[in-house]
Amino acid sequence: MDGDNRTILSGFILLGFSDVPELRTAIFTISLCLYVLMALGNLVMILLINTDPRLQSPMYFFLTHLSFIDFCLSSAIIPKALETFLLGRSHISLLGCFTQMYFFLALVISECFLLGVMAYDRYVAVCKPLLYTTIMSRTHCYGLMVLVYTTSFLSSLVHTVLAGRLSFCQDRSINHFFCQLPTLLQLSCSNAHANEILQVSDALLIDGGSFLMILISYTYILHTILKTPLARSRLKAFSTCTSHLAVITIFYVPGMLSYLQPRQACSRDQTKLVSACYALLTPTLNPLIYSLRNTEVKGAMRRLWVRKLVPRLSRLRKCS
Repeated sequence: MDGDNRTILSGFILLGFSDVPELRTAIFTISLCLYVLMALGNLVMILLINTDPRLQSPMYFFLTHLSFIDFCLSSAIIPKALETFLLGRSHISLLGCFTQMYFFLALVISECFLLGVMAYDRYVAVCKPLLYTTIMSRTHCYGLMVLVYTTSFLSSLVHTVLAGRLSFCQDRSINHFFCQLPTLLQLSCSNAHANEILQVSDALLIDGGSFLMILISYTYILHTILKTPLARSRLKAFSTCTSHLAVITIFYVPGMLSYLQPRQACSRDQTKLVSACYALLTPTLNPLIYSLRNTEVKGAMRRLWVRKLVPRLSRLRKCS
């Protein structure tokens, strides 16, 4: 009981990368730059899609939510992590730790489901183009997103509630830069077997289920593309999927390395670096992938520049 009281009063200590103090400034600077770039990229993407009438298709509707999730995902972790990187270690309250863990889990699960939904959207667009507007109606799209968010936040709530029932004794140092569920379970002095089973089950059901949906969707997409007689038509159909495939790759590869690789096979520093990839690097790259590889998004950027920014710059020059 005394150990529990100490935890409630003092919370936890995030160690970050304190074992490499010579890299502290470099890690802080890189993380800050990537976070600013992530915030600008995702907020601009949301602004473009919501203001440009040519970007009102279901694909861009889901892309808006991907940018929103990415922005919230990094914002749940990085601001506190920056303090940890700058100081070498930082204190986080018990409530703050569990709140951070809850939103991080919910948003990661949301992105897993959303990537599966976006694969289904590409399947309908390529394999059933004549029925696309009917199948992917606005009502259907909103319903899919309600299902994604509801399932994700309820699943995260179960993990958080079960973790909250554990006892945390004298060891309050989390060898990570945020309150990640596996590292938090390692600090528990009570039986966390049920939590570990739930974690593995969720990884198989959520990650595995979403990845299976993606795999099935792209199997049908590839089959349809290969049956298309004209090479130009095949290239056009495949080009609509390349950005999504790139996003899937950079999201799932570090996620699988982090959660599915055996503990004995990787060091804690390796785990932290992989976590940094999907907490910061992936959300930063996603809007860049869609903006650099998508002619419609680049066109929307040019139209926004001409419509909004050029007139304002002209007025400022006249006033000066």
